[in-house]
Amino acid sequence: MRIAVAGGTGLVGRYVVDELVAAGHEPVVLARSRGVDLISGAGLDAAMTGMEAVVDVSNLQTTSGKKSIAFFESVGRNLLAAGARVGVRHHVALSIVGLERVGLGYYRGKLRQEEVVAKEGSTPWTVMRATQFLEFPQQVLDRMPGPIAMVPRMRTQPVAAREVAQHLVRLVLGPPQGMAPELAGPRVEELVDMVRKLLRAEGRRKLLVPVTLPGAVGRAMKSGGNLPTGPGSRGTQTFDEWLTENVWHVAHNAHGGHGHGGHGGQWHDGRPGEGG
Repeated sequence: MRIAVAGGTGLVGRYVVDELVAAGHEPVVLARSRGVDLISGAGLDAAMTGMEAVVDVSNLQTTSGKKSIAFFESVGRNLLAAGARVGVRHHVALSIVGLERVGLGYYRGKLRQEEVVAKEGSTPWTVMRATQFLEFPQQVLDRMPGPIAMVPRMRTQPVAAREVAQHLVRLVLGPPQGMAPELAGPRVEELVDMVRKLLRAEGRRKLLVPVTLPGAVGRAMKSGGNLPTGPGSRGTQTFDEWLTENVWHVAHNAHGGHGHGGHGGQWHDGRPGEGG
């Protein structure tokens, strides 16, 4: 099966591509680096020709609700329109747990994406919401290069990006489900504790200052607004296991015990930016 992967050069997108290849399918990456502008739609029809399904993991790095809405609305509409023209049978999009409960500006764009997929297209669809990735604490630190790390108080149930990709591939190869069960990691973590563990694992000296974001957003993040509220799929890799695999090994083998390896991004949504 030929499957388009929007944002296939990003963290989850690369894993989706790998999983599709391993399963014997043919992924086609839709990204600017491949001559496709998802926002304007330039190059999209040619790239989508022959596609049977789409996995949309496109993303942008912004805290602006206006920019987020504009991006996800445009990309969603362009993908659905092109998909309808070439006969796509299944459109799968990745979203985020807790959009309605945590009022981040970025989340308003993801909500608009869900609305576009569900109400404006003719293609059968599936939307899967996932929690923050295990790479999230690394993103927080990457945005704070100085000696102080101001870390939001936040409860999260982080999941491995690789496991998110595996679930998306299973969904796109199956029948459309509408809103799929939410995906989360195996256990609830405090973001401050995760960042502290990451600093220790990397051997870095940095003053960690926990902060509560102002207003309703901060209260929702601190009280668990990003946690799943019902039954759903659960990943298996814990943050401690991720540290062992991605930080301890890299730091102690490649840097003699002092390393800084991770994925760039913004803490606002807990997921690295995907190519769009």
